[in-house]
Amino acid sequence: MRASERAYTALREDIIEWRLLPGTVLAEVEQSERLGVSRTPLREALGRLTAEGLTTAGGRGVVVTDISLEDIDELFELREILEGKAAALAAVRGDPSIFTRLQHELLRAPELLSGEDPARHDYYALVNQLDDALDAAITNSYLAQAMRSLRVHLVRVRRLASDDVARLCAAAAEHAAIAEAIAAGNSRLAEAATTVHLHRSLSHIKATHREENHG
Repeated sequence: MRASERAYTALREDIIEWRLLPGTVLAEVEQSERLGVSRTPLREALGRLTAEGLTTAGGRGVVVTDISLEDIDELFELREILEGKAAALAAVRGDPSIFTRLQHELLRAPELLSGEDPARHDYYALVNQLDDALDAAITNSYLAQAMRSLRVHLVRVRRLASDDVARLCAAAAEHAAIAEAIAAGNSRLAEAATTVHLHRSLSHIKATHREENHG
């Protein structure tokens, strides 16, 4: 892996996982030493992060961007447009057997999330499989790329919300409904199921954010 790619991957993960908090200045000397790369590939990595909107360049240098409730509203507004259209296209163009399998696996997701140590990683891996299946089914590289770019920010947003088991189980059922509609070839139902899921996810994130700020 090239040095710039290694630096980009490490910084991107640190930002998404909130190990590098909003407002953190990514000083070149400090980050190049921490990541074990020279300053030229580091600058390339920082340029890519700025292009993705994860950092911004200003008078203080390169700084990790913040995510506000207003940003979340805008992200979900765009998400509804993109993902709703993608689900509708997948219902027409996708392989029903793939989405039937995902539907059945998502319906079993509560088993992953039960017990004292919920397997959240396995659940999110299953959601990622659904995302990948959607990207492949729509056969529209531009739409798929737009959704991948958006998901970078959505992972950050997810970390703002409380990952309680009840909400994750509900989300799994909502994802299963999307997969079922796609497998049935019902584009209108697939788009509607996506809208319902996004509305409930946004409501949960906002409610959690308010509790954390007023709790």
